Amino acid sequence: MNKTAGTKPRPRVKPGRVVIISSPSGGGKSSICRRLLSRKRRNDGWQFSVSYTTRSRRPGERNGREYFFVSEDEFQQLVKKNFFAEHFPVHLYHYGTPRKPLDNVRHNGGVMLLDVDVQGAFRLKKEYPDAITIFVLPPSITELRRRLKRRGTETREQLQVRFENAKREMRLYGRFEYAVVNQDLDLATRQVLCIIEAHFCRTERLKGEQIKKIAG
Repeated sequence: MNKTAGTKPRPRVKPGRVVIISSPSGGGKSSICRRLLSRKRRNDGWQFSVSYTTRSRRPGERNGREYFFVSEDEFQQLVKKNFFAEHFPVHLYHYGTPRKPLDNVRHNGGVMLLDVDVQGAFRLKKEYPDAITIFVLPPSITELRRRLKRRGTETREQLQVRFENAKREMRLYGRFEYAVVNQDLDLATRQVLCIIEAHFCRTERLKGEQIKKIAG
């Protein structure tokens, strides 16, 4: 089929990147995501995947910003519709990652940041094998415990569940492609940014036509 005269071919869209950032509760994954997005304007193609959860809103949180807050019944209805790329019970509540925003970024270009727990990260990596996986570690167990207590958003029983889960999750850091120790938030954010930007320079992302233009 001949191309219509005078029409220009559409520019090729670079495939986007799904970036999975995980850590135990209190490790700092949410803070790192917020700082990355404050440095990367929306028109740079960087987005944050807002998960769905059945837990209650904490002070200062807004529906649709940190999470979409839904009832247990609403969550299960979305599960039946295959709405989630992954979903899992975490700390007595359910969390799920919507599928459509991830697929849009992968096909249309850009970067999608995901702030998920370890179980969610493993499930997403199976669903999106080309995703970048980064694990954020606290500088010590003592500091992790201090951070969890300082938040003041959980009961003593909830804190104990989170702390026990955190110790178990940290043993799984080796299943991630990268690990960053979050002792200094600014430094940890820069390191995560460097990891993401370096991935755009990997040799497998170069196309044959690009090499031909360069090499002749």
